[in-house]
Amino acid sequence: MKSVSTLALLAVVGLAAGPLQAAQPDAGLTGCAAKRSAIEQQLSEARAHNNSDQAAGLEKALSEVTANCTDSSLRKEREQKVLDARHEVSQRTKDLDKAMKKGDPEKINKRKEKLAESKKELQEAVDELER
Repeated sequence: MKSVSTLALLAVVGLAAGPLQAAQPDAGLTGCAAKRSAIEQQLSEARAHNNSDQAAGLEKALSEVTANCTDSSLRKEREQKVLDARHEVSQRTKDLDKAMKKGDPEKINKRKEKLAESKKELQEAVDELER
């Protein structure tokens, strides 16, 4: 029974996280204030649609952000994401170079796709850092 409740909790958190990522904070806000604003917007929308499970997850997220978020810790976290993404792009570039030396068209295409995906993630991390 415990695994069922854990699964349900993960599903609720997952449902809450998707819209949270898409939420846009109020213009002019940055850092933790922007993060709180985005969560509050999603919470308001969840309540308006009588989605109590999503609202509960968002209330928990809001309390966590309010209690633990600092602009400096958020910036460090985002900077680390950018560094990780840059490392990933570098590694994918090396993988593509190896595949090109071997000349296997199928592997080359796979490596190009993975590199493009990593570059997109890097751009998203940079955009996030600038917020």
